[in-house]
Amino acid sequence: MIECIPTVIPAVKVLIPRRHGDARGYFSETFNRRAMADAGVDLDFLQDNESLSAMTGTIRGLHFQNPPFEQTKLVRVLTGAILDVAVDLRANSPTYGKHVGVRLSAEEGNQLLVPAGFAHGFCTLTPNTRVFYKVDRYYSAAHDAGLFWNDPDIGIEWPVADADAVLSEKDMHLPAFADFKSPFTFQGA
Repeated sequence: MIECIPTVIPAVKVLIPRRHGDARGYFSETFNRRAMADAGVDLDFLQDNESLSAMTGTIRGLHFQNPPFEQTKLVRVLTGAILDVAVDLRANSPTYGKHVGVRLSAEEGNQLLVPAGFAHGFCTLTPNTRVFYKVDRYYSAAHDAGLFWNDPDIGIEWPVADADAVLSEKDMHLPAFADFKSPFTFQGA
């Protein structure tokens, strides 16, 4: 069974798979297509991705793929913890330009569903954090895009000072939200 909790942006959901524990530890089905469909999430995931961030305060994002390779992501943490963020990029959405931030951790076992039409990024809260996510479309370098991680127009309160953030060269030079023309359209509730 998977508990599905909507966030302040209803399209973004926190998913909590049940854990069965005993003195040895626990067992959990972190993905079960039938259980996900029963929870209202019926997707055909095609690719799994994993990242390791050695340092606390590592920022990855804000990333997305443009149509027709836009991706829905199901994100979870294998070791450590992150602040996971989804930014609504769907034109005409009542939450356009707004974001949701959720703490995900290996200890909690919670997951975040980031729909297509959202930018995604995270900040590591512990060293040696491993993040795993499923996507429903294959990666396309030609459609890869992003927005500046600390854009004041988006207003994410990252848990790291600007000077202490660990960023890739690419993420340091992503465009501002004010210069973004959305290829995504809000389809209703």
